[in-house]
Amino acid sequence: MACNSCSTGKDGQPRGCKNNGTCGTDSCNKLTVFDWLANMSLPNGQEPFNGVEVRFKNGRKHYYKNTENLSLNIGDIVATQAKSGHDVGMVTLTGELVRVQMKRKKVDINDEENVLKVYRKASQKDIDIWSASRDKEEPMKVKARQYAIDLNLKMKISDIEYQGDGSKATFYYTAEERVDFRELIKVFAREFKTRIEMRQVGFRQEAARLGGIGSCGRELCCSTWLTDFRSVSTSAARYQQLSLNPLKLAGQCGKLKCCLNYELDAYLDALKAFPKNDTKLYTEKGTAVCQKTDIFKGLMWYAYEGEWMNWHIISAEQANEILEKNKKRIKVASLEEYAAEHLKDTKAEFENVVGQDSLTRFDNPKSKRKRNSNKNRKRNRNRNQKSNAKKN
Repeated sequence: MACNSCSTGKDGQPRGCKNNGTCGTDSCNKLTVFDWLANMSLPNGQEPFNGVEVRFKNGRKHYYKNTENLSLNIGDIVATQAKSGHDVGMVTLTGELVRVQMKRKKVDINDEENVLKVYRKASQKDIDIWSASRDKEEPMKVKARQYAIDLNLKMKISDIEYQGDGSKATFYYTAEERVDFRELIKVFAREFKTRIEMRQVGFRQEAARLGGIGSCGRELCCSTWLTDFRSVSTSAARYQQLSLNPLKLAGQCGKLKCCLNYELDAYLDALKAFPKNDTKLYTEKGTAVCQKTDIFKGLMWYAYEGEWMNWHIISAEQANEILEKNKKRIKVASLEEYAAEHLKDTKAEFENVVGQDSLTRFDNPKSKRKRNSNKNRKRNRNRNQKSNAKKN
């Protein structure tokens, strides 16, 4: 979804408003909360909540108090209080939902240190200074990275964000070890002639700020809707029976993908109906060991000790039934009598319900008749041209 100014043009090329997610219509913003209370009026006598949510560059959000009782709507550019000077951002949420969001993130509206004020709606002069500062960030980032390389610092400067009034530049960097950047700050202050703040972020936060396209073909979850980062471990991949390949399990941040946690609870609930993989089944024919589990179909593959090439398919219910008998010191005859009903393979049949062409239309080579007919046409054409040339 996009606003009118950054939709596609007549030739199919994207126009691009170049606002980087800060357009006034609030259509292409990242991490935006839908205001489902916008059309509802407050009860009589209740004053509207004086807190607003303001978003800055790359999804950075803060909550502010509207002490001046300004009439603010989503998409308004406002000048907000900062520790020194003022900052410029865009209003992304107003009203009672701000109270809900602040309660969810445990932010107290009366905390004067963390919740600052909204000064005013941004004037044209504020917007011009803000836009000029934003234009400096990309060339500054190139120079800053070169200075860090020259000083042999093991760090990566991922992003630069200017304050709205242009009085301070925040350098976001990632590093695996502790970095002594005191000399680097002196170089930055001398070169860029502004106040410098260095802020270290994690690799997941870096990916969220920069954005990108994941292996699924969609935008990164951390840069579009994911606001909190849960720890991801390799056990999540083991429960889902995924290959422990770091190249496939790692995201653009180099860490395990956050989406490994999305279906983990469903897998854990499904695995409760299965016996553990290290549990052995005792039969009169021998001891069977689990080789494979299919969670979706509810099937398990077992092989007798010493006969590892022959696998027998049984359901999870049958495996639990055999285990219950083993607890009573009763051995079943063999697994073959349980696996007989699962030996029939069911093949999926697909129908062409959409009217598309056959997927195997290119498998068969072209017939020789068509090739020979094309050659004969060319020969006859050449003969006719030669005969006409002789007559002339």
